[in-house]
Amino acid sequence: MKASAFVYPWDVNGDRVAPARIAGLGVGQVTLAAAYHSTRALTPRHPRHRIVTAEYAAVLYPPGGRWAGRGLRPYPAGRWAPGNAYGEAARALAGAGLEVHTWVVLAHNSRLGAEHPDTSVVNAYGDHYPWAPCVAQPATRAYLTDLAAEAAVRPGAHGTELESLGWYGLQHLHAHDKTAGVGLGDAGQYLMSLCFCPSCRTGYGEQGLDADALAAAVREALEPLWRGAAADEGWPTVGKLLGEDTAAATRAWRDGTARTLQEEAVAAVRAAAPPGFQVLLHADPVPYHCGANAGVDPAHILSVADGVVVPCTGGTALLEPFAARARRGTVLAANLTVVSGMGGSPGTLAADAARARAAGATELRLYHAGLASDADLAAVRAALSAR
Repeated sequence: MKASAFVYPWDVNGDRVAPARIAGLGVGQVTLAAAYHSTRALTPRHPRHRIVTAEYAAVLYPPGGRWAGRGLRPYPAGRWAPGNAYGEAARALAGAGLEVHTWVVLAHNSRLGAEHPDTSVVNAYGDHYPWAPCVAQPATRAYLTDLAAEAAVRPGAHGTELESLGWYGLQHLHAHDKTAGVGLGDAGQYLMSLCFCPSCRTGYGEQGLDADALAAAVREALEPLWRGAAADEGWPTVGKLLGEDTAAATRAWRDGTARTLQEEAVAAVRAAAPPGFQVLLHADPVPYHCGANAGVDPAHILSVADGVVVPCTGGTALLEPFAARARRGTVLAANLTVVSGMGGSPGTLAADAARARAAGATELRLYHAGLASDADLAAVRAALSAR
């Protein structure tokens, strides 16, 4: 199977041996960040630094003229990725014989929410999630669609992977996070993800719901969890808590909103891209799930994009619904963490890849060539050379 390693520009720029080291792993492709959220990242081999702090969500190239005069626009990166950091890294990686695809993070941007709080998801208690732009708002959708096209179609790129192209909810790898004190379960996470901004209130009304009554019902449904009740899992619990018709109406609004955004963003990328440009989404096959791997309907998303990238470090359960809907030429990329310090198991990569292939995977994604230790990379190299 074709394998690609995730890489940040700061893993490559300023380290002249990085491209050859990555190519030497046995991958033929890299997925290089072009637009990325804030992060603090280890660079264990870089000759100039060990820690890179990306202070806010930014594009890692100079943004184009389409943003002039617009209120919502991407932020250029600061000192952690100055100038055209993406372009510099892409040229170096291509020079080592690697095919470069862009990695584009979309509806996940804490600075956008801090500077434009009205763009954020607002929960049933009135709390804003500044990291989570509400994908129902027209201005936000226009921003995300244009960002997808610009960041995805960088010079020399052969394809893109679009992350966070859908709803983002409560769960977030936030600095000093203190939200795990109450186990919410799948149902509680959904209820805490429901947005009550003006656009979503209007959307619920179009589904026959009163937004104030819905917010009150959500708060009532969550109250036992705050008091220590055991969390129930899955969609049936949401139906029991809100009523089946009300729960279905919330899904109709949210699912339709995410689907149309995904269609619009992929169409914008294709319009800007050369023929043969590959478009993949980081995806979860449960449509009401939120986060970096956007919840999607497998049949729908595989009719829109060329394929999906699916988390498979803990097994192949999330891959199998996509495999059941795959057609000839569909890309099903199994995303395997190969950083042992982040829960990955590079030593079992060969066996994990074989299981993914048996479950329908056509390609591998390895997270992450820049974050992994030398020992982790040696295990990756050994596994890929044994294929």
